[in-house]
Amino acid sequence: QVQLVESGGGLVQAGGSLRLSCTASGNTARIGTSGWYRQAPGKQREMVAILRPGTNIKYADSVKGRFTISRNNAKDTVDLQMNSLQTEDTAVYYCYASTLPSARAYWGQGTQVTVSA
Repeated sequence: QVQLVESGGGLVQAGGSLRLSCTASGNTARIGTSGWYRQAPGKQREMVAILRPGTNIKYADSVKGRFTISRNNAKDTVDLQMNSLQTEDTAVYYCYASTLPSARAYWGQGTQVTVSA
């Protein structure tokens, strides 16, 4: 079992920055892939940034060049630095992790990010 807790969401003006952090606990040694998803009102949950074993990173096209994902294995955290935020980035952001070898998925409770014009 893995537990994920997000922090760092809030309200920011367009063009501003926020940093989200996700802290994992439990059987963290089995975590393989970790990352961030988001869900805007009336829309499906979508991948924002994923970090696979071996530092293989994938970003959604809409956030490339603006968002940066990083993982600290010693602290069991995965952060999302979000710069040049746009109103379209408004959503609930969820931390994600999957464990090896089963690829079982775990989700945090979500943190609200609101970008005002």
